[in-house]
Amino acid sequence: MYQTSSSLERADRAAGLAARHAGAGAEAVLAAAIGQDFPGRIGLVSSFGTEAAVLLHMVSRIDPYVPVIFLDTWKHFPETLAYRDRLIAAFGLCNIQTVTPRPAALEADDPDGTLHGRDPDRCCHVRKTLPMLAALRSLDCWITGRKRHQASSRADLALFEAQDRWIKLNPLADWTGAETAAYFAAHDLPPHPLAAQGYPSVGCAPCTRAVAEGEDARAGRWAESGKTECGIHIVDGRIVRG
Repeated sequence: MYQTSSSLERADRAAGLAARHAGAGAEAVLAAAIGQDFPGRIGLVSSFGTEAAVLLHMVSRIDPYVPVIFLDTWKHFPETLAYRDRLIAAFGLCNIQTVTPRPAALEADDPDGTLHGRDPDRCCHVRKTLPMLAALRSLDCWITGRKRHQASSRADLALFEAQDRWIKLNPLADWTGAETAAYFAAHDLPPHPLAAQGYPSVGCAPCTRAVAEGEDARAGRWAESGKTECGIHIVDGRIVRG
């Protein structure tokens, strides 16, 4: 596929940042990205899911005014919305940006709210991808909580990567489940209300089920559909399934 000079430059910059920060701890990488690499042009995209408290806590200690972008698809579990409010208050986060789908888009594509059952990819496109692209317009870099251990599709996840107009930072890419649990314990972070009910990964309520023992952490997302990602990870207009 043809790549523009700007996309090649972003890819080179992502590779350079990954090499420069290789071996550094997640908090050190975050602090450098927020304060030096992308000052005023970086934000954290958070689902306020079962492991989200780690990055939210780290960012709050570095700069509580870093934008935290939350996609409210209007299909979340009520437990997720309550957890969001609890973490915002507990961590003193000062710049929460709640993004929603356009009502006109929902009226056109999902007037009865059941699109997720007929075409989950299109549902995610309308409720997540399009609002996310609009929310990221003022940023050069966005932070994600993706980890290599979460699913086989994420096994090659890089610390920094280029995506369309942006560079993405995955500071917890190499973290294990044990490291995440240890951070929760060390900082006495509150768990997501659904974690104890067998939900290691939480998305929209209609498309998320509890996970059986031995399954991937994300096996409960769009189960039995073959879908593994919501679609907000895009390169040159193509959905990245990893």
